[in-house]
Amino acid sequence: MIKSVILSGGSGTRLWPMSREFYPKQFHHLTGDTTMLQQTVNRLEGLCEHSDLMLIGNREHRTMMTEQLVECGWQDASVMLEPVGRNTAPAIAVAAIAAMEQQEDAMLLVLPADHVIQNTAGFQRTVEDMYEIARQGYMITFGIVADRPDTGFGYIRRGEPLEQGAFKVDAFVEKPDLAHAEKYVVSGDYYWNSGMFMFTAERYLAELEKFQPEVLMQSRRAWEERDKRFHEYTVFGEAAFESCLSISIDYAVMEQTDKAAMVPLDVGWNDVGSWSALYRELQHDDAGNACRGDVLASHTSDCLLYAHDRLLVTEGINDLVIVETADAVLVSDKNSSAETGQLAKQLQSLGREQASYHKRVFRPWGSYTVLEKGAVHQVKRLTLKPGAILSLQRHQHRSEHWVVVQGKASVVHGDDKLVLNENESTYIPAGMIHQLANMTDEELDVIEVQTGSYLEEDDIERLDDPYNRGGTAG
Repeated sequence: MIKSVILSGGSGTRLWPMSREFYPKQFHHLTGDTTMLQQTVNRLEGLCEHSDLMLIGNREHRTMMTEQLVECGWQDASVMLEPVGRNTAPAIAVAAIAAMEQQEDAMLLVLPADHVIQNTAGFQRTVEDMYEIARQGYMITFGIVADRPDTGFGYIRRGEPLEQGAFKVDAFVEKPDLAHAEKYVVSGDYYWNSGMFMFTAERYLAELEKFQPEVLMQSRRAWEERDKRFHEYTVFGEAAFESCLSISIDYAVMEQTDKAAMVPLDVGWNDVGSWSALYRELQHDDAGNACRGDVLASHTSDCLLYAHDRLLVTEGINDLVIVETADAVLVSDKNSSAETGQLAKQLQSLGREQASYHKRVFRPWGSYTVLEKGAVHQVKRLTLKPGAILSLQRHQHRSEHWVVVQGKASVVHGDDKLVLNENESTYIPAGMIHQLANMTDEELDVIEVQTGSYLEEDDIERLDDPYNRGGTAG
């Protein structure tokens, strides 16, 4: 059987403002009733056992990763967390090391978490066809049959044929200009680089040792020094993983090895790497508009209109992307939407929290939503999952007033323990030890009013935390 590795560490900034660092696109419902991550996971049904899936992602996304696995019935999968991002080569190396501890001849199928594939059966058939080719020692990459010249992808030039419709890789080509992309498509010898791979764990580690031995050494250390006590997750050893060179599998191995092979894949693939790519994936009305949410479009054509929180009304426009969220609005020419990621980076450099956070922020215990924020006050809605407990904590610079609006709250209030029902409240002065818990089977909603000279998330001193989080925020 195959051991599957899903890489879910990306931040998806090219789909800002919907996709942000702490709530990126793989966790959103972009093209259907399930998230991008869940679609990728469900695509593996029948290819691998649930317990043979390794989901690797950012430590800050741990709650969304586990919750979405449970929602789609894959709770037996292993969740592995990167303490820092180091691109794909180190993450795959740690997964390969872990897989070989369980099965020496482990076969790995490596997939990004955020791609669309319309034809799941065709994808699975291709994977099954490549199994024996990979067993022969080849490192398979899946080349997407290009239906148009596109300057947003790297290309793979096929070489001499192998069995089962596969080819040796003749060359990897960086993202071309339009003139070269047009020539590539006409030739029929070039395919888009999908970032999906299949090989034995042993082969990958052998090639990595040949071309990037330091990355392999630090990856082994990161696995040996992993933190198994971090709630229900495994966290790679921080010092070792941080020491790894940040490098993609393409640069580290695939462009160097003589074992690279490519199989053409024509299954309705889309990396949803920009708003224009998402536009192509969505249904359009008679005027060519793709609309999500509460939208009224008048004399409007060929636009992507996304309303998340409010009514979006347009008049007399065409070929635009308009994306509305609670705290930011993007208006862009549809054909230049790939540049949105640069705008997100610019916002980060300016210290704008809209680059990284939505107004709703997910935590292991549930989520909080910022309803209003001023210089010396902030109002939040806290939503606690059934059975959830916040850390035992105190604040140095702010006081808090909690009002229960739904459910029943169990509260540690200094030396006292309280139970608050709906429409009941309590006041927590700065410096007081406190804790909020939901010991019921229903969600708990609490309005929290903060007042003080400093209201940021790092004014939290955790005295006891059921989620074993380090530091203050998070």
